[in-house]
Amino acid sequence: MEIVIIGTGNTAAVLGRMLKAAGHVILQVYGRDAAAASALAYELDCESTNYWAVVNRNAHLYIIAVSDIAIPDILRELHLAEKTVVHTAASVSKDIFKNSAQHYGVMYPLQTLKKGTDRLPSVPIIIDASDERTLEQIAAVAGSISETVVRGDDETRLKMHLAAVFCNNFVNHLYELMQEYCKKEKLDFNLLLPLIEETAQRLKQLPAAQAQTGPALRGDQLTLDKHRELLKNHPHLLKIYEVMTESIQLSH
Repeated sequence: MEIVIIGTGNTAAVLGRMLKAAGHVILQVYGRDAAAASALAYELDCESTNYWAVVNRNAHLYIIAVSDIAIPDILRELHLAEKTVVHTAASVSKDIFKNSAQHYGVMYPLQTLKKGTDRLPSVPIIIDASDERTLEQIAAVAGSISETVVRGDDETRLKMHLAAVFCNNFVNHLYELMQEYCKKEKLDFNLLLPLIEETAQRLKQLPAAQAQTGPALRGDQLTLDKHRELLKNHPHLLKIYEVMTESIQLSH
């Protein structure tokens, strides 16, 4: 399939690589930053532009992979009534295209994507569309780059995005806090990496509730109090510790 990618960020770059690897032809990359568009286009072996007037109008599919707030601005410039247009956002309705395209939808990659890495991750994709024919078209493209493609309406995508924020963004922030804590306390954070990997692997075999361990679950008040004492000089961490401890105890 011949595709035009609108955007040059993490999602645009990783999806572009995956689509190219799957045999699709990327005709063009559009980006407001000419240098960024040129760099991604060079990687995807296509042309680039930062002018709406010269956006290629002959592609089968147009993928808008930009920030949520930028989509309305793009729709004011991009008029492709006869083409299939999708965005990649979780929290934007597919119907944002209702007045600007006949065939439209969503192709939301449920994964943390970074264009700075060479590895192509496993990416579940949630799709939706204006009509069944367009849905089939989007499903075919998504299925060429992902083993897991499911249909999800606007509410489903938003709820999954919320779950993803908890599972990825919040958990990663805890890693960030612990890297800082270990550095201040002259500890080797790398010693925790096998523990992190084992915890993630267990989710493939057990529900998270069954995999839970630790002093909060055991009601080990002595250890909890020792931890609180250690965190007296780290009030922000102490606050998080108390919230997480209470949440674990209420859940079990």
